[in-house]
Amino acid sequence: MNLRLPRLLLWFSVAAFAHDIPSDVTAHVFFKPAGAKLQLLVRVPLKAMRDLEFPEQGRTGYLDVEKLSPVLPDAATLWIVNFITILEGAAPLPKPRIAATRVSFASDRSFASFDEALAHITGAPLANGANVTWDQVLFDMLLEYPIASDRSKFSIRPGFERLGERVVTALRFVPPGEGAPVRAFELQGDPGLVPLDPHWQQAARRFVELGFRHILDGTDHLLFLLCLVIPFRRWRPLVGVVTAFTVAHSITLLASAYGLAPDALWFPPLIEALIAASIVYMSLENIVGSGSAHRRWAMAFGFGLVHGFGFSFALRETLQFAGTHQLSALLAFNVGVELGQLLVLLFLIPLLDVLFRFVVAERMGTIVLSAFVAHTGWHWMLERQEQLAKFHFGWPAFNAAFWASATRWGMVVLVLGWAARWMRSRRRSPSI
Repeated sequence: MNLRLPRLLLWFSVAAFAHDIPSDVTAHVFFKPAGAKLQLLVRVPLKAMRDLEFPEQGRTGYLDVEKLSPVLPDAATLWIVNFITILEGAAPLPKPRIAATRVSFASDRSFASFDEALAHITGAPLANGANVTWDQVLFDMLLEYPIASDRSKFSIRPGFERLGERVVTALRFVPPGEGAPVRAFELQGDPGLVPLDPHWQQAARRFVELGFRHILDGTDHLLFLLCLVIPFRRWRPLVGVVTAFTVAHSITLLASAYGLAPDALWFPPLIEALIAASIVYMSLENIVGSGSAHRRWAMAFGFGLVHGFGFSFALRETLQFAGTHQLSALLAFNVGVELGQLLVLLFLIPLLDVLFRFVVAERMGTIVLSAFVAHTGWHWMLERQEQLAKFHFGWPAFNAAFWASATRWGMVVLVLGWAARWMRSRRRSPSI
């Protein structure tokens, strides 16, 4: 039992609801294994330590740093240490040693790097004459864990979600070895257990699941798939259509992940509007009955390029969990998407067959279903166009960055040209 905890409770005069829950909290963390020791540097706002009355200098309202410092380790234990979970391999690490604690000015920038942050935490404490209030300072701490090897595979669940209504953990993993790149993570709320250097199998499994859930949760992608399926409920023509869609969205998903997509603020709303437009167009084709199987291939490929960018937006926050296996994660995400599409097809095809056989004539059912989808897509398109209209479009600056981007996109166009040629050759094949 920690005998220091009663001293903390007596000193702070715990009072329920002494401080409001902060609306937004950012926790900064450095995670560095070195030899037989893991060092965890943590910085959180002191105001996130709620239900505590902090000692003041008389009745000035300013924080009494000297009286606060001796009990900061106990505050760290109550609010931070008890809720952090770290695994070395599959084994949880024991509770850490609290090697240093301090409060810092809110303007302090020492957490820009691990070395600066470590020197700051272990350096001279904040002077008592700083004249700051409890909600104007940051709470810094150095936690040290015993480990078997710095080359082990580590996972962490930060446990900071209790500190505020919306909590973001900016975690930087500093791998052992000279020149090893620091890996940055931005974790929202409770991210669960996060592998910091996952095996490729772990990354692949996570992204297969992500792709599978994304296609099932993405209403716009499901409606587009429905539009593809309604006129062609036989597996042979559907295989070609879905393959064209898969190849296309894989190309733009990979291109976007490797930095070939525009990074302008207007690009995501443009893509979302185009996805809605693709749903409207395919619905209208179903209504007028002008879509042959070969034409549907071309439409699926063209709109698949747009949907691939939409898939990439879902990966922006989660690609950080791939570690050094970005390509494996992207391919696994595509596999998950295809598994989700296959599940949808296995459900839709028999359902539509039953509907058109026993409930409504096929042509009338096609028109009614497509009209409903077109109505939904039309409203989405108008809403997304309103968002897009908020952005100003101007001519780009014709500098080195522009020409580098143009070169990259030229390579993408060459790939798309090859894919289109392959599509034409497949279309002319007598076996199709």
